[in-house]
Amino acid sequence: MSMTTTLRFPRGLYGITPEWDDTTKLLTAIRAAHEGGMQVLQWRRKLAPQPLHLAQRHAVQQLCADLALPLIINDNWQAARDLGCAGAHLGRDDGALAEARAGLQPTQWLGSTCYDLLNRAEQALKLDVDYVAFGAVYPSSIKPNAPRATVDILRQGRALCEQFSTDHRAAVVAIGGITAQNAAPLIDAGVDSVAVISSLFDAPDIYAEARAFSRLFNS
Repeated sequence: MSMTTTLRFPRGLYGITPEWDDTTKLLTAIRAAHEGGMQVLQWRRKLAPQPLHLAQRHAVQQLCADLALPLIINDNWQAARDLGCAGAHLGRDDGALAEARAGLQPTQWLGSTCYDLLNRAEQALKLDVDYVAFGAVYPSSIKPNAPRATVDILRQGRALCEQFSTDHRAAVVAIGGITAQNAAPLIDAGVDSVAVISSLFDAPDIYAEARAFSRLFNS
């Protein structure tokens, strides 16, 4: 990356919300992760009934605003637009990237799950996404049947992002089974951000775990 190129998405630890019904526990965990250096949070809630989903999302959004912590909405770019969140993350079945890019504000981020597919990443970059996410890079308890993205895929994804960059480059995000103990080779391969659920929020000390991740990006 040239000295004049800046990332379009924050470098470092990208937390994703766990499936917890205890809102107080969730907010406490988010605060601890942020204090440990988490740069971005994704609201991802698949299993909650709608009233709890909406109440928790509101509480999380309020906390993120208080912390100046960027909040990404998973699956639903319209909600990200309407709530004025930092951006949206879309997978294969979450709607058209072109529609989302046109519908979001220019200042809102758009990220795309690319699995292990470089051609999908290339198409996403042509549609002006801010990051491409590859994974699972390691076996994932959240998505045990997810395609596996190799370190070589990550390197090629980084090269694609540089190919499409001008003065602002889209980021490469890795996801799936990542811990503070196995993330270093991914960063060495050119990953800008690691997206984590279990190893962060199930850690006995969430602050310490976030610090361990953050140190990898600062070393």
